[in-house]
Amino acid sequence: MLHTPRGTRGAVVAPHNLAAQAGLAVLREGGNAIEAMVAAAGTVAVVYPHMNSIGGDNFWLIAEPGRGPVAIMACGGAGERATAEFYRGHASIPPRGPLAANTVAGAISGWEGALAVSRRWGGRLPLGRILADAIEYARNGVPVTVSQHKNTAAKLAELKDVPGYAAQFLVNGEPPAVGSLFRQPTLAATLERLAAVGLDDFYRGEIGDANAAELSRLGSPVTAADVQAHRGIETAPLSVGLRCGTVYNVPPPTQGLASLIILGVFDRLGCAEVDGFSFVHGLVESTKQAFLVRDRIVTDPAYAKEDPASYLTDAALAKMAGQVAPGVAMPWPVPSHGGDTVWLGVIDGQGRAVSLIQSIYWEFGSGVVLANTGVLWQNRGVSFSLSENALNVLRPGRKPFHTLNPAMARLADGRLMVYGTMGGEGQPQTQAAVFARHVLYGQELQAAVTAPRWLLGRTWGATSTNLKLESRFDPSVIEALRRAGHDVEVVAPFTDLMGHAGGILRHPSGVLEGAADPRGDGLVAAF
Repeated sequence: MLHTPRGTRGAVVAPHNLAAQAGLAVLREGGNAIEAMVAAAGTVAVVYPHMNSIGGDNFWLIAEPGRGPVAIMACGGAGERATAEFYRGHASIPPRGPLAANTVAGAISGWEGALAVSRRWGGRLPLGRILADAIEYARNGVPVTVSQHKNTAAKLAELKDVPGYAAQFLVNGEPPAVGSLFRQPTLAATLERLAAVGLDDFYRGEIGDANAAELSRLGSPVTAADVQAHRGIETAPLSVGLRCGTVYNVPPPTQGLASLIILGVFDRLGCAEVDGFSFVHGLVESTKQAFLVRDRIVTDPAYAKEDPASYLTDAALAKMAGQVAPGVAMPWPVPSHGGDTVWLGVIDGQGRAVSLIQSIYWEFGSGVVLANTGVLWQNRGVSFSLSENALNVLRPGRKPFHTLNPAMARLADGRLMVYGTMGGEGQPQTQAAVFARHVLYGQELQAAVTAPRWLLGRTWGATSTNLKLESRFDPSVIEALRRAGHDVEVVAPFTDLMGHAGGILRHPSGVLEGAADPRGDGLVAAF
């Protein structure tokens, strides 16, 4: 979608149409990109509950003209009782239930930190207005999407007995019908209180105390002290220089480093065509190089032994590019990471931009819904290992590995781009495909998002780690990949396995170009 600059106040893209419209309404009322993003993020946490919740984490990239981008890392650490001894008798951390709800939810601290930046821009929109749509949809309901219904049905057996889940997400023990009205009145009351007394109440007020008390009662290792101690962190992003400009992402514990390495390596391979064998092979092999680094070094920065930026230098990227064989696949797999997420983007009429990833990790997170606040709690901490020899071994207070990584690019020709996707292991790969198609090879942004995609590894609960390609690829490309040694599996043409991508590009003229993924329920909203 292209939108002219005359009268333009900006554009919003989100994986659910009501979230995009909530952000747009804020822009129409004079709000800035951050205020619009909080409105969209609050709404998506209500209307897309199988993918999102205020009981999750988020990561932000925020930019304004003439200044370098800033990152906000709003991810909670493990509870003070989260030790190997606490999980005695378990070979790994259980993925569902109170034992999976073992980290503090950081999302609200991300909203709070971002709005602090907004105030530096002169943002003054009341929090009650920003969260008004989220409160309305929680109290009075929204239609159940096909995505929500399918995910509820698919996960029914493993979630129906988790505390609070059935009362919130099932109707007489069954998934709600597509199109039926889905209400969350307890969550509405929580959001209304936050709007009235401030977001800090989620950690150091009545809502924080209520969440901590219920988590403790249910057997989670998260305590009131953990909740009260949490704060989001504003920091500098990572970046990589390409021939076309500079791309930004969020530092560890996210896999943003991997997203940047993929583009840095691929930029040095000299691929001459888009969507042919060399394009897909080059990006897949660049992904392998990036994932080898990611799985070796990405962890909570407090425990890191190497500087991630050292892998984004010209020398490091050239060395990795030299290890990519033009016609031969590197043996695979290595351990992979799953996850379920939403990405949202906003650019306002002043050229201020936000790229946001917000997540509860697996679909429905831990499945635990806190009865006194209506908050669905994430299960991000299942990415911790109970093995003392692991890179991301469980420790109280430690931040878990995150698949989340929002992206932003400032291009040499003056364009500004925010883009991203959900999809766990697939996030860096889809980011690279969309960016390469649009920026490096000139496809329209919507075409780049819609085009067939691939996934090396697993996502959405799948266990296989082969190379999955949507069936819309040219059969000759699929066959060439197989001959090169890739373990190819052909999947459905517009499968959720590939995540729900999106992007917004601001041209130097002020024209906005946006794209939403046909694989999802979202749209681009602009005026």
